[in-house]
Amino acid sequence: MQLRYEEILPHAYLRKDVKCYFIRETDEFIEFETKILPGGYPELIFNLSDIYLYAETENRFNLTPPIDYLGQLTRPLPIKSKGKICMIGIRFYAHAPAYFLRESMDGFNDQVSDLTGLLHSSTQTLYQQLMEANDLQLRIHLIEQFLFSRMANAEKRFDQITLVGDITRYMAANNYFDNVDQVAEKSGFSSRYLQKLFLQYTGLTPKSFLKLNRFRQSLDLLDNKKESLTSIAYNCGYFDQSHFTKEFKLFTGTTPTEYLNEKLL
Repeated sequence: MQLRYEEILPHAYLRKDVKCYFIRETDEFIEFETKILPGGYPELIFNLSDIYLYAETENRFNLTPPIDYLGQLTRPLPIKSKGKICMIGIRFYAHAPAYFLRESMDGFNDQVSDLTGLLHSSTQTLYQQLMEANDLQLRIHLIEQFLFSRMANAEKRFDQITLVGDITRYMAANNYFDNVDQVAEKSGFSSRYLQKLFLQYTGLTPKSFLKLNRFRQSLDLLDNKKESLTSIAYNCGYFDQSHFTKEFKLFTGTTPTEYLNEKLL
């Protein structure tokens, strides 16, 4: 049974905060296992059918909560699932979940968290509306109305979160890689204060964010299969191929060569 997957671009106003919406669904019960790789994009997921998830930290399948949150990943996260899948999710940029969650973001790293009772009551209302709506366009409309509303109510935190979002985009666009002090200087902050802001609002340190951004670039180039490993290593700012292989394995559990061989299977 094939798993259907689709990505939808958000409204132009939200594109600094939301990478995309996505749907995953099947017509029938399926059972599968996969490995989620770090990507730098935390996800808020609405499960609209019963699906059971087996996490690495437990010995049994548990019913996935109606609303769950996949935090920042710093290592591969193996999961096993079984059930009839119908889910719609919001894939955020690193800073954006802080508009909705008051907790420090690093507390959600490397896990799937049940947010059903943690978020504002409007999120549970949204879940009920999504359950009742059968049309995808209507579901996207409901999600975007929710996002507009919640971001407008971020109040005092809004300016700081928006600032962190601006800094992450600047870092990603300019490929600063490991030069955190230079990023701090450009931002007008000390390195220590910048680290505090990043941990609170993205779950990552600036250095971890840069490493993750570099890994994501290398993964895209690997998937395109147009460059040698040496070329990818240098183009993504690694010292050499050995450095690239070591860091790649931390994020995936495999070497770049092993990763490519697995995709051929």
